[in-house]
Amino acid sequence: MTAIMLTRIDNHRNMARFYKLDVQPTLFGECSLVREWGRIGRAGTVRIETYRSRGVADIAMASNWTRKLKKGYR
Repeated sequence: MTAIMLTRIDNHRNMARFYKLDVQPTLFGECSLVREWGRIGRAGTVRIETYRSRGVADIAMASNWTRKLKKGYR
């Protein structure tokens, strides 16, 4: 699956942020949701959450994606 890259830019508030979501397989047959976020042009913070199956990881990714869309990311 392709990674989802979201951005939120507001020049009036000097805000330029990114949020990246990606599901990747692990070495043990599970799937991980890799989330990275931060300011555009800087190194971001990375969090990895491991799930037993690809379906559960996809649901978690969709949940995070929906939450970020509600906060103004596009």
